[in-house]
Amino acid sequence: MTHDPRPFGRLLTAMVTPFTRDGSLDIEGAARLAVHLVDEQRNDALVISGTTGESPTTTDAEKETLLRAVVEAVGDRARVVAGVGTNNTAHTIELAHTAEKAGAHGLLVVTPYYNKPPQAGVLRHFREVADAVGLPIMAYDIPHRAGTAITTETMVRLAEHERIVAVKDAKGDLIASSWVLSRTGLAYYSGDDAATLPLLAIGGVGLVGTSSHFTGVLAKNMIETWERGDTAGALSLHRTALPLFTGIFRSPGTMLVKAGLNALGLPAGPVRSPLVDASDEELNQLRQDAAAAGIVL
Repeated sequence: MTHDPRPFGRLLTAMVTPFTRDGSLDIEGAARLAVHLVDEQRNDALVISGTTGESPTTTDAEKETLLRAVVEAVGDRARVVAGVGTNNTAHTIELAHTAEKAGAHGLLVVTPYYNKPPQAGVLRHFREVADAVGLPIMAYDIPHRAGTAITTETMVRLAEHERIVAVKDAKGDLIASSWVLSRTGLAYYSGDDAATLPLLAIGGVGLVGTSSHFTGVLAKNMIETWERGDTAGALSLHRTALPLFTGIFRSPGTMLVKAGLNALGLPAGPVRSPLVDASDEELNQLRQDAAAAGIVL
C-alpha cells in the first residue's frame, strides 16, 4: 500500500494538557499553547490526549472539548492528531468517532495495554478501529508501557489497511523497524526524541516529541538538515539537542514539560494525580539540561 511519505509532516509534539490551579481543564490555555507550538516551535502537527497529555486522567468529554479548542486554534495550518487509544476496542472506536466529528485530522492508537492481547488480538484491534473511521491512523508501538509489542509480521499486515499509514515507534528496536520499513510504505516517526536521527538513517520521516515543547526548532532543523543530505550538520544538531532530548525523561515527561512551561510563563498548570508536580530540584536539573542544549528555561 502506497501512502503519503509524511502523512503528518516532519515534527509533531505530544502536547501536554493545560489545567487551571484547581485542576480543571484550561481551554484558553490549551489554545494558546497550541499556537505557540505551531508558530514558535515549528510543529507540523500536534498530538492531543496522548499519555503526555494525561489522557488516563481526562474524561471523554474533556478530550472532546480539548480537541475542538485545538482544532479551532491551529487546525487551519497544522494537523491535529487525537489520541484515542485504550485497552478496550469498543471504547477506542467511540473515542475515534468523537474525534472525527470534532475535526481531528488523524488518530493515534496505542497497542492495548495491561491486558496483553496476543498478536491476533492486536491486529484485530487496530483493524476494527481503522474500519470504523475515515481518518488516517498512526499506530503507537511502545511495549515498555503497553506490555505488548507489535511484531514485525503484525505491522506488515496492519500496513495492508489503507487508513493505517504511520507508526509512532517507541520500541527501541531499530532492526525490527528497519525490517518493517523495507516491507511496507508505513511512515515511521520516532517516539523517543533522542532516537530520531538513527530512525531517519533507516528510513524514518520525523518525530513525535516530548522535549519538542522546547526543542522544536532544533528538532525540525535536524530533520530538514538530514533530508538535505547534510549528515554532519544533522549529527551536530542531534548532539546539541541531546541533553534535553534525554533530560526531559529523567522524571515522567509530562511533569518536566509542565514545570518548564510554567517557568516560561506558558500555559501548563499542575498535573493530575497520580502524577505529582516536579520538585524544585527536578526543575533545576531540567534547566541545566536545557542550558546544555542552548535553551533557556
